[in-house]
Amino acid sequence: MAMGQNAVTPIEVSSNNNLCGVLSGSGDKSISHRALIIAALSAGCSRLTGLLVSDDVRCTIEALRQLGIWISESNGNSVLVHGAGIGGLTDPVGPLNLGNSGTAARLLMGVVAGNPITAVFIGDESLSGRPMDRVVKPLSDMGASISLSEGGGLPATVRGKNSLIPIEYHLPVASAQVKSSILLAGLHCPGVTSVTEDRLTRDHTENLLAKFGADVQVEALNGGRQVYVSGQPELISQDLVIAGDPSSAAFPIVAALLTKNSEVCVKGVGVNRSRMGLFDCLKEMGADLQIISRGAAGGEPIADITARTSALKGINVAADRAPSMIDEYPILAMAAACADGVTVMQGLGELRVKESNRFTSIVEGLTKCGVKVEEKGNVMTIVGGGGRARWRDMPKIRTHGDHRIAMAFFVMGLTCPQPIMIDDMSMVATSYPGFTDDMALLGVRL
Repeated sequence: MAMGQNAVTPIEVSSNNNLCGVLSGSGDKSISHRALIIAALSAGCSRLTGLLVSDDVRCTIEALRQLGIWISESNGNSVLVHGAGIGGLTDPVGPLNLGNSGTAARLLMGVVAGNPITAVFIGDESLSGRPMDRVVKPLSDMGASISLSEGGGLPATVRGKNSLIPIEYHLPVASAQVKSSILLAGLHCPGVTSVTEDRLTRDHTENLLAKFGADVQVEALNGGRQVYVSGQPELISQDLVIAGDPSSAAFPIVAALLTKNSEVCVKGVGVNRSRMGLFDCLKEMGADLQIISRGAAGGEPIADITARTSALKGINVAADRAPSMIDEYPILAMAAACADGVTVMQGLGELRVKESNRFTSIVEGLTKCGVKVEEKGNVMTIVGGGGRARWRDMPKIRTHGDHRIAMAFFVMGLTCPQPIMIDDMSMVATSYPGFTDDMALLGVRL
């Protein structure tokens, strides 16, 4: 079966207690994409260990291969990337199919823009509907020629140049993907390219560029930052260990918090400050979380995180926390539904342009589970606590092809008074291929 076309896999989830065990954190998806791309732009052979081998990351691997990069895979989660250096990519034979991965599409657009080649970017229905103009504008200002579909998404044709123009760009919307795309394009410029963000977004690209030998400077600015990268460096290959993904670890951790007599530890989780918004929220809600530092992996701080059954309370989540937890709002919403009191989450506009309209998916699914949810603009209010009504007909949760919606409602199903049906779990392979196996190891009855 072709990549990204897994068979539809519905699943019935019932109430569970006593979730116990220890998991090893799966490789961070964001870092895996970036490590592959930056290794491809380096001189020499890089070994990447702990890489997340998911559908999304495999799209990046296959796209890089089409662009002339030799990548060899061993058994397990280690790969060798033989870099071509800055400007060393070649014209692909066919379109670059990025499947469901917005990260792969936007970052690779920045890379292709700095090579004298032409590439057509395509993706699945979900990715094709996601906005790409936010990355096209700065790349066009740098000298690349990019055309999008009439709807402003994929398919996209990128005609690159062997020398781009450095720019100073102020992000109108906090986006680590747009920032990263510009910085990667900036590697191909004679001079310094800078990106200013008003809110701190995940900084894995900056960290990895520095580790591979790029000249990267960061200046703090009133809660935000300005990031500078000097162009035309010689990046040096690295042996890199990928930290565990906090976005994936969130699901078993929240499951332990919400189910009775549970204690779960996820080891080796990346605890980069720009990714800790969910855990900050959970602590404010009263979660029994123990975070023990275990040093660093690939330049990223890591920790073992233990979660125990907790009585949570509702909180207010300000809009400025969104960049540090944009992927975790679905699972936070499940915690809020089970908490005592009201949780208000503000500034959720970006949820409408993720893999699905996550805002609508959360509201729709929680309502089916008997939870009172109110929406007003980009604010979601969830009334938690209290006994939820039992239902005559089993609720069927529509995931809309979104992996995080599927995993979030799987966790929700563990707390419901009667079983719920999730329409499809197949797309979980895009970010956490071992999710259901890990949950079964913790004692979830499937």
